[in-house]
Amino acid sequence: FLLVVFGLIFEITNQTFAQTNPDLSTAKTQFTVPKMILAEPRAGLRVKQTTKGWENTDVYHVIYLPKNWKPNKKYPIIIEYAGNGYYKNKYGDVSNGSVEGSSLGYGLSKGKDFIWVCMTFVEVKNGKKKNAVTWWGDIEESKKYVLATINLLEESYGADKNRILIAGFSRGAIACNYLGLFDDEIAPVWKAFFCHSHYDGVRENWPYPFENRASALMRLNRLNGRPQWISQENNTTNIITYLEDTGIAGDFTFCSIPFRNHSDEWVLKKTPEAETARNWLRKVMK
Repeated sequence: FLLVVFGLIFEITNQTFAQTNPDLSTAKTQFTVPKMILAEPRAGLRVKQTTKGWENTDVYHVIYLPKNWKPNKKYPIIIEYAGNGYYKNKYGDVSNGSVEGSSLGYGLSKGKDFIWVCMTFVEVKNGKKKNAVTWWGDIEESKKYVLATINLLEESYGADKNRILIAGFSRGAIACNYLGLFDDEIAPVWKAFFCHSHYDGVRENWPYPFENRASALMRLNRLNGRPQWISQENNTTNIITYLEDTGIAGDFTFCSIPFRNHSDEWVLKKTPEAETARNWLRKVMK
């Protein structure tokens, strides 16, 4: 069975889809994401930052140095991408597509040991550059910005470029492969991938180029056995089926999140799934 060639594949909980699944509001909150502020980066603060080369644009990301951050030490990195903006469902789940609104990295790291960056996609319109609220903006510019930012993290904050997790929710989950494995330049950057709710190639006919399964398969072939966490509200059956059909071997860990919400805030809740995700992170980012 090809999916287990490079590692253990398992389904933590594989529930049948049911709208009767509980709401996230019923789970106890364990962590609260710090608000973004305007300040110089330092331990325990979440601040707005623009990478050199984009100072005269409206492009920015959010950087959080862990509460135990110290100069002259090395820290692994979480690069996180948000879901699409303008989203709201009947359960009250909202995504505004902003870098300020992400939660995965904080819940996974508990605010320590990892440099956490909420990364943006870059839109170029009429010669002006700004954060893309939906989809990828200019994919080459988005790729250029994240690679330059990783260099900044290494030079200024002790980021370990050999231990980078790419993570995302919804649009950001698709981006783990779509952007993270887009070509041979960016694909080798990541040590592991954290994809929550959606997965590149499962659904076709998204409104952007190279969204088809043939293109997604080319991207997936660049994974080369590196570990991926794949979770989704209710169940992950459609993603498991897709990956089986591709025949691509991988170190895939599947987790069904037993809540009805299309949200990344489950990592902030006191649940077995959130703790399992943190254990996975510690293991793959050693």
